[in-house]
Amino acid sequence: MSYRSITTDRELKEYAEGLAACESIAIDTEFVAEDSYRPVLCLIQVAAGGELAVVDPLGLDDLAPFWRALAAEGHETIVHAGRGEVEFCLAAIGCPPARLFDVQIAAGLIGIEYPAGYSTLISKLLGKRATKHETRTDWRRRPLSKRQIHYAVDDVRYLPPLREKIRAGLERLGRLEWLADEMRQWQEEIERAASQERWRRVSGNAGLGPRELAVLRELWGWREKEAERRNQPARRVLRDDLLVELARRQTADPKRIGAVRGLQRGDLRRRLGEIGACIRRALDLPEEDCPAPVRGARPPKLSVLGQFLFAALGSICREAELAPQLVGTPSDVRELIAYRTGLTDSRRDPPKLARGWRAELVGNLFDDLLAGRKSIRIADATSEHPLAFEPMPSTGPISCQETKSPADKRPAGL
Repeated sequence: MSYRSITTDRELKEYAEGLAACESIAIDTEFVAEDSYRPVLCLIQVAAGGELAVVDPLGLDDLAPFWRALAAEGHETIVHAGRGEVEFCLAAIGCPPARLFDVQIAAGLIGIEYPAGYSTLISKLLGKRATKHETRTDWRRRPLSKRQIHYAVDDVRYLPPLREKIRAGLERLGRLEWLADEMRQWQEEIERAASQERWRRVSGNAGLGPRELAVLRELWGWREKEAERRNQPARRVLRDDLLVELARRQTADPKRIGAVRGLQRGDLRRRLGEIGACIRRALDLPEEDCPAPVRGARPPKLSVLGQFLFAALGSICREAELAPQLVGTPSDVRELIAYRTGLTDSRRDPPKLARGWRAELVGNLFDDLLAGRKSIRIADATSEHPLAFEPMPSTGPISCQETKSPADKRPAGL
């Protein structure tokens, strides 16, 4: 296998300048995340301009020229499950790669399972078999063997032909605009996750009140700084369940903090005073400055209807050559039902299934079902998509939005 090896800053700068003439740049990375505060980028593989290249970040001082070339307009960036590549680019220069084409997402829009692994796509679309012998490699170790590098290059060299196959399917189905919309939303979600209040993603915080959340926020901030100082994963410094337990107890007394099971480690006992100071700051915070809880729970009574409509979604998607899990999850279906039946605030942004191409495909149909304007029947029990959706007779169905009491909010026509 022929590839270009880039191991110096000068080589990288020259290579990045040459990328400006390429119409497409396929990229993959190898990184290790389990032992450090931030993922360690160990290898960058590129397919562009008919050439394969391997960039060794561990021997370079400045990767910014490469990321700037990737973010520059004038080309399409091809990835597979490329969240990590986008996050590296954002962290390096504050901008995402240009015109993203994620083959995993795009494949779901032509009916291939989602999320499909790289080897699955290669097998189904190209009839080839991907190598798997280096899946547990420690990419930080040097030197890398030829076998390791060939494995890494395989992860990128099939991206351009995969893109061609999938794009042809999207053109046949008229879904190029769907992909553009999906990639825009996906990129915005990644950027939002990088900038929003990440402390709210601590597991187990549901049900905490404003004061408890204030404690959790302070403790999370301390943990992040300590993890960065030690260059360790944050959860290795202090587990999520311990953060939540301390938030519930709301005590700044180091002795009482140290009595919590799980806080007996020597490194933590030496910092009980710091932990107590964090909790004291949160306890002294004015009530109006405490964070408000996010109430996102769905009423249990939607579970049966949600399961029923999710099964209908699967039938619709299979007939339309779409991966159901890309279109929506059972939670997405329940959110749409709650939104349309008035169980959530209608002034909120419409849920996922009520926007864009998803509304065209299933959202509007589900609205008709919930309002009694359409019904479902079994058209062919032996078919892969056995359900038929038919207009109801014009008898003046009751709209979901017109109901006056919880007992009256049962959707009609199902």
